[in-house]
Amino acid sequence: MSDLEEAKLATQVAQGNEKAFLTLYDRYSSRVHALTLHILHDPMMAEEATQDTFLKLWNRAHSYLPERGSLLPWLLTIARRVALDRLRLEARRPLLSDADDPDEAWQSIPDRNTLSEEHRWRSLYFAVQSLSSEHRQVIDLAYYQGLSQTEIAETLGWPLGTVKTRLRAAMQQLRREWSR
Repeated sequence: MSDLEEAKLATQVAQGNEKAFLTLYDRYSSRVHALTLHILHDPMMAEEATQDTFLKLWNRAHSYLPERGSLLPWLLTIARRVALDRLRLEARRPLLSDADDPDEAWQSIPDRNTLSEEHRWRSLYFAVQSLSSEHRQVIDLAYYQGLSQTEIAETLGWPLGTVKTRLRAAMQQLRREWSR
């Protein structure tokens, strides 16, 4: 699905078109669910977070700006925030993952039905793999587990300045690698 088609569907959703909404749901619900499940580690909570994400799409489709990027990253950002809010609401923290968990998560998010998007996700996966283990670790703790920089410092026993430096360096390196 092209960015233009996505923008058209999002506009139709904003106008209350249920068919356009169902098209987007069918297209992206598996990716949204994979992300929420990885963050929440609970199938029931992930399903609720997925439903909340699509409810937000229905109610806020008018706020999607196609000139700022594709619909999927916008939707996954909403899903991530919904999942992290759910964690905070229930005062739960996911278990710290071992080094292999992020690999499995990156492989489970893409939808294998579209080659161009699959290529983008694979390239992001390889970009993440090119990071050092410390950089992958801080990306995982910050993004998937929703820890603040202070919480990451406490968890890893690192000084806060080290966490900030490594997180910034990891994001810069990831941006460079993925843009290739």
